Amino acid sequence: MKKKILAMLMAAAMGATLLAGCGSSGSSSSSDSSDTASTDDTSKDQDSGDGSTENADDPVVSTYGDDSGTHLELWTFVDVHGAFYGKMVDKWNEANPDRKISLTATTYPYGDMHDKLLMSLQAGTGAPDICDVEVGQFPNVVAGEDNWLYAEDDAVAPYKNDMVASRLETYQGENGKQYGMPFHVGATVMYYNMKALEDAGITQADVDAVVTWDDYAALGKKYLDAIGNPDGKYFTSVDTGGTDWLWLAMSEYGEDWTGGMGGKANVQLESVKKMLKMQQDWLNSGLAEVSPDGHVDLEAGFQNILDGNIVSFPKAMWYMSRFINYMPEEKGNWYIAKCPVFEAGQKCSVGIGGTGTVVTNQSKDPELAADFVAYAKCSPDGEQMIWDDLGFDVCNTSLWTQDDFAHNTSNQYNTFFRNYPYDVLASIKDDIGKISVTKISPTINEQICTTTLNEVLEDGMDVDEALQEAQDAVDLEQ
Repeated sequence: MKKKILAMLMAAAMGATLLAGCGSSGSSSSSDSSDTASTDDTSKDQDSGDGSTENADDPVVSTYGDDSGTHLELWTFVDVHGAFYGKMVDKWNEANPDRKISLTATTYPYGDMHDKLLMSLQAGTGAPDICDVEVGQFPNVVAGEDNWLYAEDDAVAPYKNDMVASRLETYQGENGKQYGMPFHVGATVMYYNMKALEDAGITQADVDAVVTWDDYAALGKKYLDAIGNPDGKYFTSVDTGGTDWLWLAMSEYGEDWTGGMGGKANVQLESVKKMLKMQQDWLNSGLAEVSPDGHVDLEAGFQNILDGNIVSFPKAMWYMSRFINYMPEEKGNWYIAKCPVFEAGQKCSVGIGGTGTVVTNQSKDPELAADFVAYAKCSPDGEQMIWDDLGFDVCNTSLWTQDDFAHNTSNQYNTFFRNYPYDVLASIKDDIGKISVTKISPTINEQICTTTLNEVLEDGMDVDEALQEAQDAVDLEQ
């Protein structure tokens, strides 16, 4: 099985793949993970969950649309994104015969593309009409705001009332204008191996009864007691290479360690302390293990799940693709549920990762480019293709309760799990929080992922002491 997964990962990295991952920064090194491949590292600010071609040697160029239409150039760092835009150009041209588009989509390695974009924006020449920007890189690109980017507010206006507001806000500038269109919500949910839990005498009703983290720990103890606490078996795993758990805790308390746009970063939040201390308790009691390789979105993490070493974990909804691509034999075993909270009534989710698609002021027709991007990423037509082709939890909430969308059995994501993903998403619609991605985010992420989490979860260091050390490091950069 390990050889099988490794082969799949290598094939995915060489071909059309998506991203998702751990916690990224604004670094130009590797990419996030997404929905098909997983090549993330801890140097970036946050997983996009969208896919990357970091290991590709040469750019891949494809042309779509009508040769007689306005030519637009698009850059991306994910092969399947280019193919998605190509399909959407055909739909756009059919619906808008008087505004046809000819699109050249170029897929670059993650770091190369973001570096090339930033340099061309700074130089005022050489930028494409349209460009995907990974969420951790967005603060660098939006820094120029109106000087570099074309505001997409008018283009998104027809869809705005149906879109998840927090995801639009992720790609706004300090001036409040919309500079990027999201691919997905990235809503964090809890994945449960219902087959394994049922074998231990635990029912779906027991899982649904979990509201708080105390409830979650009690369920975990019940599971471990039922299987006899064998070595190597745990209820969950905690991450040293990603900040998803901490983002979830911050969302539950309405806190944000970046301080938001123009604010002062503070990693010594009560929410962060509570989560880390709780995780230390879980490790000490045997409820949890440290995730192999640091988090569940790498080969060792997939294998750990396949081996049944953990039976629950929180991750963004884009992680559904990991099951389909790397763990297909798990079909029918897993159940998706709300995440527990510290106190009843708190938000139970947070949007993680993402790719914002920008229109540059160097575009030959920025209004056309923005209208196309909004159509591709916000309209029901575009969102349908995003769900069917990419497996992302779409941001247009008007679709979430439509039976032919949310319960369509021709969609592989709707049939892989015990329940329908959008039934869960609709139930947490008003409980999806947002943590800002700002200029200080890469610094926070690097410190937390490379030092703090290892000190706390591997070495058992006092949480307050470790976070003070982290705060001192962050303060040097702000």
